[in-house]
Amino acid sequence: MIKRFSWLKILMVVVCSLAMVATSIGTAKANTWQPRMPIEFIIPAGAGGGADVMARFIAPIISKHKLSPRPFVVINKSAGAGAEGFMYVKGQKGNPHVIIITLDNLFTTPLATGVPFNWKDMTPVCKLALDYFILWVHTSTPYKTAADYFEAVKKAPGKFVMGGTGAKQEDQVLTVLLEQTYGLKFNYVPFKGGGAVAVELVGKHIDSTVNNPSEAVSHMKNGTLRPLAVIDTKRIDLPDWKDVPTIKESTGIDTSYLMLRGIFMPPGVKPEELAFYVDVFKKVTETPEWKKYVSDMGLKDEFLHGDDYVKWLEGKDQEVRTLMTSGKLLKGQ
Repeated sequence: MIKRFSWLKILMVVVCSLAMVATSIGTAKANTWQPRMPIEFIIPAGAGGGADVMARFIAPIISKHKLSPRPFVVINKSAGAGAEGFMYVKGQKGNPHVIIITLDNLFTTPLATGVPFNWKDMTPVCKLALDYFILWVHTSTPYKTAADYFEAVKKAPGKFVMGGTGAKQEDQVLTVLLEQTYGLKFNYVPFKGGGAVAVELVGKHIDSTVNNPSEAVSHMKNGTLRPLAVIDTKRIDLPDWKDVPTIKESTGIDTSYLMLRGIFMPPGVKPEELAFYVDVFKKVTETPEWKKYVSDMGLKDEFLHGDDYVKWLEGKDQEVRTLMTSGKLLKGQ
C-alpha cells in the first residue's frame, strides 16, 4: 500500500513538471513573434526629405544584421501632407506587417487639414531620435549670422522668401515661431519635401530655409549652403556640426524646436508583435552604422518606448497645437 502510494506520488510530480515545461514553452513562443511576410515601411513624406532618407537607411541595416526574418519594404505615401500614409496605417487595424516612420506631420496634418486622424489612432512603437532645425542661406549672400539675416528681413517685411516642406507643416510652424520671437515677417513658400526645399535654395529661388541637417548636409559640404544657426538651446555636439552656433548665440534670444523621428504600428496589434519591433529598432540604434548616421546627419540620438514615449508624444502634441493656434494655422482659422 505504501509502495503503491509512493509510485502515485512520483507520477503526479512528473505530470506537474511536464505541465510546467509545456506552459513555459508556450509562453516563450508567445513572446517570440516574428513576421511571416515582408513589412511595409511607410513614409508619410516625399522623396529626399529627412524621413525618407532615414527609412531608406534603416531598411538595409535590418537586413544586414539579420534583425528580421522578412525584409522591410520602403513605400512613400505622401499625399495630403502625409495624410495618405497615416490613414493607410490607421486602416490596417491588427496588421503587424505594416509600420510607419513619423515626423511632426503626425501632429500638424490633422490640425491643419481636419483629416480624421490622430496619433492615438496608431500604436506607438518607439522614438528613434530628434531632428534639429537649422537656419540656412546661400553662401553667395552676405549674411554670416542669424542676426545679420534677421536685420535684413526686418527692413523688408514680407520680401524675403522662406522655403519649407508643405503648407501648415513643421517648417511653417517653425517659421511662425521665428516671426513671433524675433519680430519678423517672411513670405513662406511650401514645397513637397525637404530635399526639394534645399535644391530651391541652392538654385537661389528662395532666400532661406529651416532644413534639417540631413536635408542640406551635402550642399553644406560642397560649399553651396551656409548654416547660420541651430534652432535649439544647445549646439549639436557632433563633429560636422559643433561649430554651428545656436540662435541665441547670434541673436541674444533663445528659442528651440526639435522634430520627432519615430515609429508607429496600426491600432489593435498584439503585445508580442509590438515587442518584436521595439527590439528590432533598439538593435538598429546600437549598430555602428546608426551611430555614424546620427553623427553625419546631425541627429539627437534618443531612443524611447513604452509609457515614456507616450508621455513625450502628449507633450509634443500640446506644443505643436499651441504654436499652430497662435499662428492661425488650424483648419478654419
